[in-house]
Amino acid sequence: MHLFDLSELLLSGLLIFLLFISAFLANRISAPDIIIFLLIGIVLAFFVSHSEILEFAAETGIVLMFFMLGMEFPIKQLKDLALNIYKAGLLDLLLSFGVTVLLVLIMGQPIEIALLLGGVVYATSSSITVKLLEKNNRMTTKDSNFILGLLVFEDIVSPLLVTIIASLFIGEALSATSLSFVFVKIVLLLVGAILLGQVVFKKLGAFVEKYVSEDFFILFMVGLSLTYAGIAIQLGLSEVFGAFLAGIMVAETRKINLLQQSVRNLRDLLMPIFFINFGLSIQLTSGISMVNVLLVLIVWSVISKIIVGYVGGKQFGLNNVPAMRAGLSFTQRGEFSMIIAGFASTQIKTLSGVFILISAIIGVTLFQFAPKIAKRLFKKEKKASLPGSV
Repeated sequence: MHLFDLSELLLSGLLIFLLFISAFLANRISAPDIIIFLLIGIVLAFFVSHSEILEFAAETGIVLMFFMLGMEFPIKQLKDLALNIYKAGLLDLLLSFGVTVLLVLIMGQPIEIALLLGGVVYATSSSITVKLLEKNNRMTTKDSNFILGLLVFEDIVSPLLVTIIASLFIGEALSATSLSFVFVKIVLLLVGAILLGQVVFKKLGAFVEKYVSEDFFILFMVGLSLTYAGIAIQLGLSEVFGAFLAGIMVAETRKINLLQQSVRNLRDLLMPIFFINFGLSIQLTSGISMVNVLLVLIVWSVISKIIVGYVGGKQFGLNNVPAMRAGLSFTQRGEFSMIIAGFASTQIKTLSGVFILISAIIGVTLFQFAPKIAKRLFKKEKKASLPGSV
């Protein structure tokens, strides 16, 4: 990271202070700080080169976020969630990935580009969505359980898509064997987390209660989350999937609030850096091509998620208002889209980066207004259901 030949330590300090000022101003005007962080990253990309320090801090931040998220889902609750979410997950895969591939093919692009852009459009940004749910105090609502279930489904499917797309662009032969191997690794990681949770962590409730307030306890928590996330990476899977499973393991201690408090401050320090680093990865200097494809992707990416949210939410057991609120709340794309876009040429990578930025801005904006829009859309129905209403 180089800017006017300043040291990385000084630049890091200035960056964190800039994040504070931005977040403070965003808070004063009730604006989403995530978009501001993204825009700062895009602007800094013209002056700051790639930094391994920022990369590591950003990766650690997202690992801790999903570690804490996993703590919200003890194994029994996760099992019940999985049984309720698979229909919506398959609909999501069909619309967000399958139909996108078809649309890009219709616009005359080769199958490799169509599959890549389908992968870019498919996965909702888990980090942005979870951050928004937390910031807006919606983590405990029923529609948030539906959204989180879909995010977990996407985190499982996305490594399969990455495998398919990587094989096309790296030149490796795609086969049923390679896909089966990825599935086996996912199952092994999941089974390992369940066994550790049931056999080991279920017995550590007293240990947590006794030592959670000690200054060294955070080393245990961060070490555990990074280790299981690292194992996932070694297996060719996503670190956020590994971190989520690590959270599920420690949730079996039944001391969730104490555990989350031990890592919350570190997560809150590192997560803004993730969004800055995300913005730094979007390069606009080479220009934007295939604007027609970009516009179609933007429009369809929003429509597809709204359909999935509403139709899937109804199947999940939500009423009209929370189902529509869910559909309007996860149109933003992010980290998985960037991973898949990384296999593309500069031209497609730039298009993908602009798409991700615009979808993030649209998604965050829709998220803020989702409760009001959903209530307004079904206002007449709600009035009609009230006793004595005309």
